[in-house]
Amino acid sequence: MPAGKGKEGAPTPACSDSIGIDALSDELLQHIIGFLEAQEAVRTCVLARCWRNLWKSAMCVRIVADEDKFLGSVEKLCSFVNRLLQHRRGNTLHTFDLVFTSFGQEMAACLYKDDYSFLKLVNDWFWHAVSCQVQVLFLNAFSRYIEDPSLLLYNKPIESRHLTRLELDGVSVQSRFLDFSNCPSLEQLEFHNCYFSDDSRFRIRAPNLVSLVLAKVWGMIPVLESMPSLVTAYVATSMESEDTCFENDCACEFCENYYKISGGTDSNRCVLLKGLSEAEHLTLFSGPQMYIFKMDLKCCPMFSKLRTLVLDDYWCVPDDFRALVCILKHSTFLQKLALQLSSKKHSQHRERKGSCANGGISCNFGTP
Repeated sequence: MPAGKGKEGAPTPACSDSIGIDALSDELLQHIIGFLEAQEAVRTCVLARCWRNLWKSAMCVRIVADEDKFLGSVEKLCSFVNRLLQHRRGNTLHTFDLVFTSFGQEMAACLYKDDYSFLKLVNDWFWHAVSCQVQVLFLNAFSRYIEDPSLLLYNKPIESRHLTRLELDGVSVQSRFLDFSNCPSLEQLEFHNCYFSDDSRFRIRAPNLVSLVLAKVWGMIPVLESMPSLVTAYVATSMESEDTCFENDCACEFCENYYKISGGTDSNRCVLLKGLSEAEHLTLFSGPQMYIFKMDLKCCPMFSKLRTLVLDDYWCVPDDFRALVCILKHSTFLQKLALQLSSKKHSQHRERKGSCANGGISCNFGTP
């Protein structure tokens, strides 16, 4: 392959009569470029004349900006991404990957600027990708320098027939954004370290989901609406959530008032479990209080399709197996139960039956 290097001012090598990778079609070369991070993809324009504009039509754009990957300021990053998207001129995208992990305190400072210019730019990039018919969209703005997610996405729903996977990490979202009913192809949805709301319980509407991840929620845990096609779900509540009983007793009056769901009825007062009831493979991890799960279990739905269930040790604390017994009673076709016992204090009190490995218990049930 031509090196693209020579005397200053020398023309870029052509690809005529090429062998090796240069002999591949433009479509294949664009596919290969899509595996590169954006900075490297742009540099391919100097390899040879036939490479000059290929990066502009690559189906995947991966902007990875952290301490190890992008050697420059936040301002240089913004300039680079703006020019990159301008040169692409709205070409169709398959994957758009935008990562700011561990960029440093400079990124944190930009998020807190009064003019919100950086927040506006990131939103512009995000929604530009949606307009380019992106199918796989990643946005990771998690930073160890920020106490809670501060990158707020515009409060409007995504409307896309093309989006199949959306993964968000370290961002703040609002109620209208969580309505994915106009994304008929969306099958995979992931929220990591995301902030929802402190004073109202939002709803996630994604009727065609096949896979869901909801991990380390900040604010109030959102209500999951019906997902009849759901196959796999991972839900992990945490201490960062506002769903906590101040009296340390989930039967107190405070819990009943705080738990109330707007528009809910006595027969459908579930935050999480009702929406997860169609899953075949389910992982449920909780914080010490089990607040949301305990309240949901008071009107526990049937898990008629559930085959595999993974729980942590807060589901079976010493002398209180009520939560575990309840969910098992409502999982009539369960084939495998796995308990991940991370707490030595809990595990030493348990009578273990089944196969134990790496601090866990795995029980297989006969196929019904």
